[in-house]
Amino acid sequence: MGLNCLVSYFNLTAYFDTGSLKYMYFILVLSLYLSVIAANVLLIVLICVNRSLHEPMYLFLCSLFVNELYGSTGLFPLLLFQILKDIHTVSVSFCFLQIVCVYSYATVECSTLAVMSYDRYLAICYPLHYNTYMMSHKVFLLVALSWLYSFITMIILISLSAPLQRCGHIIHKVYCDNYSIVKLACSDTTVNNIYGLILTVMVILVPFCYIVYTYMRILKVCFSGSKQTRHKAVSTCTPHLASVINFCFGSRFNLDNVPNMLRIFLSTYWLTCQPLFNPLMYGLNMSKIRIIGPVESRCFFSNRVWDTKQ
Repeated sequence: MGLNCLVSYFNLTAYFDTGSLKYMYFILVLSLYLSVIAANVLLIVLICVNRSLHEPMYLFLCSLFVNELYGSTGLFPLLLFQILKDIHTVSVSFCFLQIVCVYSYATVECSTLAVMSYDRYLAICYPLHYNTYMMSHKVFLLVALSWLYSFITMIILISLSAPLQRCGHIIHKVYCDNYSIVKLACSDTTVNNIYGLILTVMVILVPFCYIVYTYMRILKVCFSGSKQTRHKAVSTCTPHLASVINFCFGSRFNLDNVPNMLRIFLSTYWLTCQPLFNPLMYGLNMSKIRIIGPVESRCFFSNRVWDTKQ
């Protein structure tokens, strides 16, 4: 029982010695992080400054892009720091902070994707009543509830995990996760396990089932509707569906028989690739963003040139 007082850090054992290659890995990971920041910030600014994009779908997208920045920041700084270190340890307090960031990111991601499926369901199945059902105050309420719900669930999670008596400090990953910390406990974890199951159902299973339900309704309307309806459904739902599939299956790989470097990449896929996948997918597929983006860029650079001439 007294060992818990001695555990002031956790050892992340998934890292391995890369020698002089660690600088190359550092540059690659840093480039990926900067790409995530650039892609998401660009689309957030684009949506915020263009009044024509102040529609429910794009406001939900803005919340999604903010969450991508939040989630990737919960992983990348620690990852970059650990790549350059020879001893891969992290303090207990920082470990719990990372758990809050990573898990709340996942909760907001699932909630936002479910809300976006509801938005597409209303737009396609009830187009004449869409503006009545999806008013601006309802949009902001749904966004606020997605984030508030996430942090409430994380407060409960941490309040259950932090007081546990820990009899070890080895985490077999490159980042901190709640399940690994609970496994290190030498006190009773029944409440933690029950809450973990409830959280999995509420955060992952319920939103996923709702997304499946909305798409079944959307497909029913598409098959019974006109060609124009099907085209609209495909153009607006494809990036959302791709994002859902990428997020759901991105961390469901079998990591038992893969090389160590590939195992690390796959275990962090949902935190490294999803934040870059979403802005690229939506930026390339949403017609308004495709049109407005280049126009805004040309206006910006032409104004810069005009200012220099002045």
